[in-house]
Amino acid sequence: MNTMHPDEFETGRDAVTGLPGREAARARLGEWLAGGRQVHALLLGFKRFDAVNMAYGPATGDAALAEVASRLKHFAADELDGAWLAARGGGGQFLLLSAEPCSRERWQVVAMQLLDALARPIAAAGGTLRLSPRGAAVRGLAGESADSILDRLGEALAASLSQAGKRIAWADGGAASGGRSAAQLETDLLRALDAGEIEVVYQPQFACLDDRLCGAEALARWNHPQMGRIGAGTLFSIAERADHVAQLSRHIARLALEGAQGWPMDLRLSLNVTPNDLAAGDFAAEFAQLAAASGFPAWRLTLEVTEQVLLADIGHAAQALGQLAARGMRIALDDFGAGFCNFRYLKLLPLHYLKLDRSMIDGVVGDVRDLAVLRAIVAMAGALDLKVIAEGVESEAQRALAAAEGCASYQGFLRAPPMNGTEFLKLARG
Repeated sequence: MNTMHPDEFETGRDAVTGLPGREAARARLGEWLAGGRQVHALLLGFKRFDAVNMAYGPATGDAALAEVASRLKHFAADELDGAWLAARGGGGQFLLLSAEPCSRERWQVVAMQLLDALARPIAAAGGTLRLSPRGAAVRGLAGESADSILDRLGEALAASLSQAGKRIAWADGGAASGGRSAAQLETDLLRALDAGEIEVVYQPQFACLDDRLCGAEALARWNHPQMGRIGAGTLFSIAERADHVAQLSRHIARLALEGAQGWPMDLRLSLNVTPNDLAAGDFAAEFAQLAAASGFPAWRLTLEVTEQVLLADIGHAAQALGQLAARGMRIALDDFGAGFCNFRYLKLLPLHYLKLDRSMIDGVVGDVRDLAVLRAIVAMAGALDLKVIAEGVESEAQRALAAAEGCASYQGFLRAPPMNGTEFLKLARG
């Protein structure tokens, strides 16, 4: 369970990214170490980032850093269960700190997946940016100080940035030993599907106006027997390499539908649709059959799609989603406000909801421009007869503002983190 967010720091925020700074990270590290907690940390940097400022200008460079910060926070929220902190380390550097107990091998996997997320193209005014992230990883030693950890990270990152092809450097100069290779993880995944290691947790969703529980989004977790919990992003990356995304997606949907059987009749279940799902010609028919076999009412189902899902063939996606909408299912465009925001999707898809990306909520309380953007999106959604769901709500001020501006519902750590089926059913029954 995520128990630490950057928003807990009210002072010392970086003006460009909104993240706490290096001193806040040093203080948090010191608290964790003094409390005897196992600490892992990543220091991230980018090769030739100064070329971005020279080629596109400082404003574009700042926008790229803000996008990196957003991706970093999203990744940590999705992948880490324990306390964590994302911070700006100065210049083009970022820190991710974690007090979640995990193996050295799992931290290596976390680092690699984070670098992959940061390496995805970034839309910019002057074109598309492609950054080259590098990282330094460390596992805190017994009795070590925060300064020692940060010093070791700085030396390791310098080594990573100076050596061609070395994406991750461990601060002790070594590499993850005794870990599992990509091929082993792919084999492990096949076994996991039959061994009950894939778990579905539910992120509760609440009505903005009265805080009434209205449903939940189903999220996948892999409880790996050697590496511990692996989040949905890493899980699907492994499945994609093994060409088992479709099998995994069906397995997760089946588990989620089974887990929702005892819910009160007014609660909705949201399921994520992957690019591989929609690429399959028979997806709509197969999913409709799966939903019908579960006995869960189609009218209580919401399917969430992202721009990434739609990029391959918007025509085919619209047709498949239209078939499911005709059966009573609702369709949500997820992560709206991130990426390229192609408004053409709003015209072509049978949408019922816009689900705002976390970055649309982060600054709305203190930034008039962020608030203006939120108001414009809600007004546009209203004109199209779409309801707006706010994601990543972490403060009462954010919830109250989202409600005042017309958002229908929200999810986030303000009210509840993701929880297992038993915990969610207890919440639902009051």
